[in-house]
Amino acid sequence: MTPPFDPVSPPVALTIAGSDSGGGAGIQADLKAMTAHDVFGTSVVTATTAQNTRGVHDVVPLSAEHVTAQYDAVVEDFAPAAVKTGMLATREVVEATTRALETFDGPVVVDPVMVAATGDRLLSAGAEAAYDDLIASATLVTPNADEAAILVDSAVETPTDAERAGRELVDRGADAALVKGGHLAVEGDADRDDADRNAGDVVDTLVIVDGSDDEDPRVRRIENPRIDTDATHGSGCTLSSAIAARLARGEPLEAAVADAVDGMGETIRRGYDVGEGPGAVNPTAMDP
Repeated sequence: MTPPFDPVSPPVALTIAGSDSGGGAGIQADLKAMTAHDVFGTSVVTATTAQNTRGVHDVVPLSAEHVTAQYDAVVEDFAPAAVKTGMLATREVVEATTRALETFDGPVVVDPVMVAATGDRLLSAGAEAAYDDLIASATLVTPNADEAAILVDSAVETPTDAERAGRELVDRGADAALVKGGHLAVEGDADRDDADRNAGDVVDTLVIVDGSDDEDPRVRRIENPRIDTDATHGSGCTLSSAIAARLARGEPLEAAVADAVDGMGETIRRGYDVGEGPGAVNPTAMDP
């Protein structure tokens, strides 16, 4: 007997990002994270990279015209409920992405990928200033400390610095900013009143406009134990994609951020020990 066709109709999300030939970050990590959250992932590839667990060897950006064509093809046939952006590589691609999303009626998570976990610069200098308009239209922007420092042109070294940077990004128009704390120095920060807290915790700082009458954005610090490993390749991509997937499912922004951040510990703890360099995080280990 032929089994009946029994399809599923999950929410759709879209990632606009670069490809990682090593499979641990970029489009590859994005789609894994979306699938792990029961969301159908579509993609627009902005650049191809020659990279592995030891570093980035080459980056070839695609043309803005081809990026736009990919986007048009996706939205013509699908109805993405959320979009995330990752590595956009060039000013032209940043601008093309911003124009494409002007008519998108849904949450947009902007992960301003500028520096790889290996320290390699992934974004041309000319593209950095072009991020202003994209940030202004973002539901959430998710820089790490190094990226936040580039965006606000000021050092981001402690949670206090992260809060200041997040507030500036919200002032530029984003609904919320999550400044990731993996590279932040926590010990000795003047705002940490509880001396018994573990100075090795990762402190992520969320600055959010919640729509209340109070015009001042709220600040929430999310603390999680640090996993003792260098195998964090793809962590930023995985986190922003998990948030986008949760938003595509209709979750409120603050809850989507908090739950995705809390789930990152397992993606790192149960990471992929592959390649000769530090391994990659495991997007499928996150509790959806």
